[in-house]
Amino acid sequence: MPLYCSSLCANMAQTLKLGKRNENFICGHAQTKDSCFMSQHHKSTNTLPTHIASVSKSDQSFSSPVIEEDRKLLGLVSEPEEYCRELDVAVRAVQMSCFICQKLQDTWISNSQINHPYSPLTVAGLSVNTIVSWILSKCLGSGNVSIVTEKDVQTLSNTNKSELLEAVVKTVNECLAEAPRFGVEEPKSALGTSEVLEIISCSNLVGSPSGRFWALSPLDGKMGSACGDQYAVGLSLIEDGEVVLGVLGCPNYPMRKDWFSYHLSYQRMISMLTPPNSETWNKGCIIYAKRGSRKAWIQPLLHVNKKYVWPNHAKQVSVSSVDNLALATFCQPIEKANSSHTFTEGLAQSVGLSNQPLRVFNMMKYAAIACGHAEVFMKFARAGYKEKIWDHAAGAIIIQEAGGMVTDAKGNPLDFSKGLNLESLDRGIVASAGTALHEKIIDAVDASWVSSCL
Repeated sequence: MPLYCSSLCANMAQTLKLGKRNENFICGHAQTKDSCFMSQHHKSTNTLPTHIASVSKSDQSFSSPVIEEDRKLLGLVSEPEEYCRELDVAVRAVQMSCFICQKLQDTWISNSQINHPYSPLTVAGLSVNTIVSWILSKCLGSGNVSIVTEKDVQTLSNTNKSELLEAVVKTVNECLAEAPRFGVEEPKSALGTSEVLEIISCSNLVGSPSGRFWALSPLDGKMGSACGDQYAVGLSLIEDGEVVLGVLGCPNYPMRKDWFSYHLSYQRMISMLTPPNSETWNKGCIIYAKRGSRKAWIQPLLHVNKKYVWPNHAKQVSVSSVDNLALATFCQPIEKANSSHTFTEGLAQSVGLSNQPLRVFNMMKYAAIACGHAEVFMKFARAGYKEKIWDHAAGAIIIQEAGGMVTDAKGNPLDFSKGLNLESLDRGIVASAGTALHEKIIDAVDASWVSSCL
């Protein structure tokens, strides 16, 4: 089951009763004024103990907490599942974020002033920030939600940004009007400017080695999004310095590896010739995983006029089984502003990565490896640049749970406990489809680094 929870949790998700647990499983979050998910009040005839037992889909048999522990010892059920509700909420938030981006995409492609403060790209990024903050606070309780992101309330609160604020408020309200399609109740009235500013204000966190916070990349890959190519929305939950779940929304991700060689306009033409349906799709997806599951999942974006029903035809994905560098595909970054392409490409050649590289933008590299479309990704920042945690947290846990590895260039795990940046990063980031490939890359980095100019 794609949510990795007990069947009972799945039933709760499908009927959208993900509020605070109580004996009757009444939908909605008790701490919020409005309920979070669409209300379908369904009362269970059983009063369950605090430790929720499982209901098997195959035989619908009920297990008591004591029997449950015995079955765990026999390997018949998984360990207690955590973060199920958070994962469901996060996936819905990213689905709605991708809806915003798709809605604005044609506008920002035709807008030549992509760096203008009022550009559609800026509006999209701030709108995604608002929507994600609103959904997390609504469904998990505002007291439990803190967000680290590149966009904050200061961007909108300046008096000379009133035009930008109005555009964001308009976009957010248009998106929230569609919330019932995603199984989330829309606000009783449209949000005003002060409410939008208040919602985004929870995005002013600076990170912490302890406690819980969310890391959001609202529009990763602006270069790709500006020209109608690849971009992503990344959302992860970090607890006591460790990533516990991650969600990547990739609106233009091609579902066939050979399509990476073509511009999005060609993919659009092919998609029109073979329109996607609920079970098959050509581009656009949500990829997600949570700590300890040893599984990662992919589901399509919500199609027009469709309603979201968990798990939305999700399928399990895993990294490639290729363990020979001569047969591996290397993710070649497109952006050149913050990384050294010369060193990365030279290193790829030195270790025998001779296949045609896969040219992808930013976080899309994590998606490509998790889906088995590529095997190796390396990024070595230019002097003075520090990697941001929101650009890597979601992708790292997805690759790891899909069977791959993500470390720094020394082989150390990425450290998300030092604030906004990956402060203790040793030289760069290496991601691969498995241990054998990873060790060879790490050894090659050590051998080549001294002679580099980085």
